[in-house]
Parts: sequence; structure tokens; C-alpha cells
Amino acid sequence: MRSILTLFIFLVMISASFAQTSGFVDNGDCKTYFRTFGNKKPILIINGGPGMNSDGFEALAKTLSKNNQTIIYDQRGTGKSVLDKVDGTTITMKLMAEDIERLRIHLKIDKWIILGHSFGGMMASYYATIHPEHIESLILSSSGGIDLETLSSSGRNLMARLSTQETDSLEFWNNRIAHGDTTYHAKLHRGLALAPAYLYDRKNIRVIAERLTQSNMKVNGIVWSDLQKIKFDCRAQVQSFTAPVLIIQGKQDIIAESIAIKEQRAFKNSRMVLIDQCSHYGWLDQPNKYYLEINKFISGA
Repeated sequence: MRSILTLFIFLVMISASFAQTSGFVDNGDCKTYFRTFGNKKPILIINGGPGMNSDGFEALAKTLSKNNQTIIYDQRGTGKSVLDKVDGTTITMKLMAEDIERLRIHLKIDKWIILGHSFGGMMASYYATIHPEHIESLILSSSGGIDLETLSSSGRNLMARLSTQETDSLEFWNNRIAHGDTTYHAKLHRGLALAPAYLYDRKNIRVIAERLTQSNMKVNGIVWSDLQKIKFDCRAQVQSFTAPVLIIQGKQDIIAESIAIKEQRAFKNSRMVLIDQCSHYGWLDQPNKYYLEINKFISGA
């Protein structure tokens, strides 16, 4: 009987540590869907894409929620953050930054830690140029960078990491999708061909392939167009950002090391960590090292 009671208490504790709340923030033209896990120090996680929902970041949020309150949200036009009209007037970097700020106000958070991954790192850096006073610290995880360098390097690095067979398969499924085959089957097989470029440990190919099926290419194109329209470049503005910054990515990442170096030079109070045998998803390729560095940074160790 005592062992059953002990097990019950343990399960309750585990459940509490992953306690989830969810809701919407009304931003006028869009209701931003968000979820929170855990409690204590607030950490906003901005997922990559652009054009993807936050589902693929739930595991990361749950792991970091053991000692913190983590927050993930669907960027406008993705997931449950639905827009009536999806075009360049309703999806811009400025509007996306305003969504983040309204989410902060809604959750009654004065200062939060922001973890931006991939495109999310670009979004986090942009938000930092507008509302630095509300950022306790910043984590740039395999960030796309603080300017548009990634446009010329990441695509090339991505293709270089695919075998001939994977490249041929990707071309085949891209063709099928371009000619109207938008089935899950086509998206999954495109994802299976593309996923190896993002990983060092190939056992997680299916995880990333599933994630890639969620990509909204229309939203993706609109965001990249806006980044080029505004000549995205945060280098000058972040020179005055004084909060601590952790720059972390894999040594085998599709994101060029030069991008991380540029971030480190721009953010004066920053530290860069490069993880070996690791590509674009540190928490999948090297979870122990990735979480160790993240947790040390959060705790101020």
C-alpha cells in the first residue's frame, strides 16, 4: 500500500512539473495561441521556421520547465494563431514583435529570458532592439543571425549535407508538391529527404521530418520577403544591449559559424558555445551538453 502511495505522489509531482496552461491573446487582427509549462523564472521560447507552429518545441519547453516557467506560442498565421488574411500587410517582423510584447503584458511578466532558435533567434534579436528593457537575458540557439547573411550561406550548407540520393529524393518531392500534391505523404517524404541536413544523429530523422510537414511555405515566403524589405540588420542597435547573451550552436550546424561569431562581436555581454558532433538541434543531437549549457546560463553559474 505504501509503495502505491509513493508511486502516486511521484506521478503527481511529475504531472505538476509539466503543468500546462493555454490561452489566446487578442491582438486585433490575430489571436495569439500560447502555452505555458511549470513556474518560477519565465522563459519565452521563439521557435524556428518561419511558417511553423510551436508544437515541435513542446519537448524543449517541458524539459526546461523543471525549474522555470516556459512559454511557447504559435506565430501569427501558424498553428492556432489564425489570420483571416495572410499577406505582407498582416505578417511583418514589426507585427510579430508586437505579438510578443502583448503576450508579455498579458502574462504580467516584467522581464523574461528569451530563447530564440533558428529564425526564432532572428526574431529574438529584432525584439531586443525594440524592447531591451523587458529582457533579462537572451539565448540564441542555432540562430539565423542578426542580419541577412544566412540567406547566402544556410541553403548552400544545407544541400552540402545531403547525399546524392537524398538530394534526388528532395527534388522529386519538391516537384510533386509544386505541381499540387499537398498530401501528408508527399510532405513527409520531402521531410525525410531534407531532415538529415539538420541532424548529426540520424536516429532523429523522423522527428524532424514530421516537423517539416507542418511548414506553411506561404507564411515562410512572406516573412523572408519582409526581412529583405526592411533590410534586416540588428548589428548597430544591439551594440547597446547590456543583458547577458548565450550564443549556442553545433559545430556541424547548417548555420555558419561566422554568423555566431558576428553575434558575439555585436552583443558585448555575450558568450559563445559550439558543441561538437551536433548540427541544428542541440537538444536532439547532444541533449546533455545542450541542456547543461542552457541551465548554467539561466542559473547564472
